Amino acid sequence: MWLAFKYAVFAGIATLVNILSQDVTIRLYTGMLAMYLSIAVGTLTGLITKYVLDKKYIFAYRASSFADDGATFILYSVMGLATTLIFWGTELGFEFIFGTRWLRYLGAAIGLTIGYLVKYRLDKRFVFIKPP
Repeated sequence: MWLAFKYAVFAGIATLVNILSQDVTIRLYTGMLAMYLSIAVGTLTGLITKYVLDKKYIFAYRASSFADDGATFILYSVMGLATTLIFWGTELGFEFIFGTRWLRYLGAAIGLTIGYLVKYRLDKRFVFIKPP
């Protein structure tokens, strides 16, 4: 139960980092494709935040080297591709249906929540596995 609580808190932190990064980006740049750039920046900052928190506090994973850590991050990112599509689809769906920034962010939060539930199972099974 404690692990589920920690995971939920860290997912919330990563979601806030993602949405705040999006908001800062879209306030700084309002040119062509600004919304898509903000989503990409938010995705990257949220991904890095979540990786650091999951690796250390959820899975207690210690990389054996810098290369191992890099490979683990790449695998973590690959496992997140499908869940990212869930997140982006929900966020963009809210944007196109409602047309407001705040409801787009709500869509992002919903999509991230669904994605993180799926991602935990993928990470536990394929990414943060301890050698036998």
